[in-house]
Amino acid sequence: MSTEKKTEDMRKKFFYERKNGYDLIKTPERKKMEAYCEGYKRFLNTARTEREAVREAIRQAEALGFVPYERGMELEPGMKVYKSNRGKALMLAVIGKKTLDEGCVIAAAHVDAPRIDLKQVPLFESDELAFFKTHYYGGIKKYQWVTIPLELHGVVALKNGETVDVVIGHDPDDPQFVITDLLPHLGRDQMKKTASEVISGEAMNILIGSAPYDDEGKDRVKLAVLSLLYDSYGITEEDFLSAELTAVPSMPVRDVGLDRSMIGGYGHDDRVCAYAELRALFDLDTPDRTAVCILADKEETGSDGVSGMQSSAFECFMEDLCASQGVTLRHCFEKSFCLSADVTNALDPNYPEVSEKLNEARCNYGVSISKFTGARGKSGTSDASAEVVAHLRRVFDEAGVVWQLTELGKVDQGGGGTVALFMANRNIDTIDAGVPVLSMHAPFEVVAKLDCWMTYKAVLALYQH
Repeated sequence: MSTEKKTEDMRKKFFYERKNGYDLIKTPERKKMEAYCEGYKRFLNTARTEREAVREAIRQAEALGFVPYERGMELEPGMKVYKSNRGKALMLAVIGKKTLDEGCVIAAAHVDAPRIDLKQVPLFESDELAFFKTHYYGGIKKYQWVTIPLELHGVVALKNGETVDVVIGHDPDDPQFVITDLLPHLGRDQMKKTASEVISGEAMNILIGSAPYDDEGKDRVKLAVLSLLYDSYGITEEDFLSAELTAVPSMPVRDVGLDRSMIGGYGHDDRVCAYAELRALFDLDTPDRTAVCILADKEETGSDGVSGMQSSAFECFMEDLCASQGVTLRHCFEKSFCLSADVTNALDPNYPEVSEKLNEARCNYGVSISKFTGARGKSGTSDASAEVVAHLRRVFDEAGVVWQLTELGKVDQGGGGTVALFMANRNIDTIDAGVPVLSMHAPFEVVAKLDCWMTYKAVLALYQH
């Protein structure tokens, strides 16, 4: 053997080299990938809020034989059950052949996304224009949300106990809304401000009307708007006090790129992973260990509240499942495994200064595994063990999953968090993995189709392992 050949063989054996996923999959798999992504695009177009994501997930689940879980149900292997948490979060399970004292396999994603919420007293008129006052939800760059078309989604809970669904702007014939901005000709002082100050939170007022009511009184435009809302939904201004109304970007999900290799849309973070979990669970036969899918709320604001991942709703659901088999919950958790399926930052060549290229996620390099998230000194993370990482390497390689091990940007640049630490705090081995995203938290985010497909394959492999 020549010296050159020997050296090359050593490089192949000793070096770690990530490969573009398109160099690793064949045409038949590409066709499956495209079909999967078409289903995801339809889901993302439908699921504009966490409530709508849960509603659509339940619709699809029931079509495949899932039934609402009722405490005390007798659970047999292969049974498919779900539990809705106040219509804003969802837990589903396919009961496995083994009892829950052998643990379960959990995939946890979140279905809330950054957005613009209406304040509880939102409606006002100024200079014969009507506006909604807002309070943004989650981490956003406020300047990205002005001068784009917006839709209004949500619910209004009336005093009589009735709940009214509101969707305005999603249908092509609907009116839409906008947050206005200064024209460049008068923006001299504005442009001297930092990016975080260019648009203030209190200035993010949504324009909703300008035609006055045919009357001689004051606030005629506001009155006209309220009249329209009453005619369409039967709501008055007081009803906003018990409403959850949200403005989201009115941008249909589209393929991105001349090669159509990417998907652009609102809410990839984290509905792209939520859909991967759902589809993987739907495509399961009876697994060895019970497979659990969690679609959580409130991740973008810290996972607090009754529908967040820190809520005991998950324990209640799992404790009931365990009780049906005479198993103690803590014994189940200590043998369980959780994939915290959340997106991560994708390397963007336009902003290389924030990335450490050896460890940054890349588009088309497959599902991104993050051993830890957090900020700077790994603050706010669970930091999975080496054994957990090795487990994923083995399972993914055996299943033909294209994957990469990554972290979120340079050490001192910033950071981020997911639901992983809340699952790990329950004594469940947990690690993050998900789809790399360009322009994360923007009104129009971008993901690679290959990475979406590989995230689905990754969750399915874990459920089946």
